[in-house]
Amino acid sequence: MLLAFDTSSAAVTVALADPLSGEIVASSTTVDALRHGELLAPAIAAALETAGCTAGDLTRIAVGVGPGPFTGLRVGLVTARTMADVLGIEVAGVCSLDILARQSSLTLPVAVATDARRKEIYWALYDGPAADGSRRRLEGPAVDRPAEVAHVLSGLPVIGRGAVLYAEALGVTEVDVAEYPSAEVLATGVATGTLDVVEPDPLYLRRPDVTMSARPKSVLPK
Repeated sequence: MLLAFDTSSAAVTVALADPLSGEIVASSTTVDALRHGELLAPAIAAALETAGCTAGDLTRIAVGVGPGPFTGLRVGLVTARTMADVLGIEVAGVCSLDILARQSSLTLPVAVATDARRKEIYWALYDGPAADGSRRRLEGPAVDRPAEVAHVLSGLPVIGRGAVLYAEALGVTEVDVAEYPSAEVLATGVATGTLDVVEPDPLYLRRPDVTMSARPKSVLPK
């Protein structure tokens, strides 16, 4: 079985899928920006129970790598890498903005904008969908204040929580329905090869004018 989850946003989303077809057998999503650490493990356990599986039945793990706020993102990545290490299976990372772009049913190019907090957004631009539903990322991911990238996103349908929060500043006239990445889409995309897989390392973004720490933060606990 393929286990997929994403904690890069305010949502903790988990899904179990057939590793070849991507057919979803169990899933859940809970929106709570402050309880990623409390919600993820029980959600994984509940998905396994619903599907009649155990952790030993897992053959692969897929996890959203962000961009996203450090604390929530770290919970998902530490969990994915620890489980994969214990079980001796592969863990595949996917840019969380790519997941959201894949969720759009529109046959047009789209933009994705998620909440980066501090009145900023993480954003990226995507081409129209290919025959298999995949979308090619054209620009991003990047982090900016909404007003600074309004001219870039202008005229495009925008998907994601950032579009809901900052629609006026972005000059957005059409907001697609999904606000948070979906573990169901993540699982299906990884199983079918319609989402680009990267290393399961955290994708942290900072604005160029933000002072960088002398030492990078590690995703793994000490």
